[in-house]
Amino acid sequence: VQLVESGGGLVQPGGSLRLSCAASGFPFSRSDMSWHRQAPGKGRELVARITSNGGRTNYADSMKGRFTISRDNAKNTVYLQMNSLKAEDTAVYYCNAVWTAAWDKVYTYWGQGTQVTVSS
Repeated sequence: VQLVESGGGLVQPGGSLRLSCAASGFPFSRSDMSWHRQAPGKGRELVARITSNGGRTNYADSMKGRFTISRDNAKNTVYLQMNSLKAEDTAVYYCNAVWTAAWDKVYTYWGQGTQVTVSS
């Protein structure tokens, strides 16, 4: 199983970044996907979540209207478009997959994270 994040980097306040998470080794199209982040000295928090077919999304309040989660099941990839970035968005961003298999057995996978730094 692999979740490989990319697209992080240094951006100025007000700028944009698009993160990608390429998945392999599990049934991506049957998995709910999410992005989380962890800022220095803080706990990991949910950023956004998308259901397996992309039909539903939800966001943390502070990201609503600025971030957009999407997925392409043909490419086994989930994205996070981040606009109007603020210094407080600086964090390591992690991709997460949750797959409910037969007999309701739940598998959870994490990527290794990509650093996003918002600074002038």
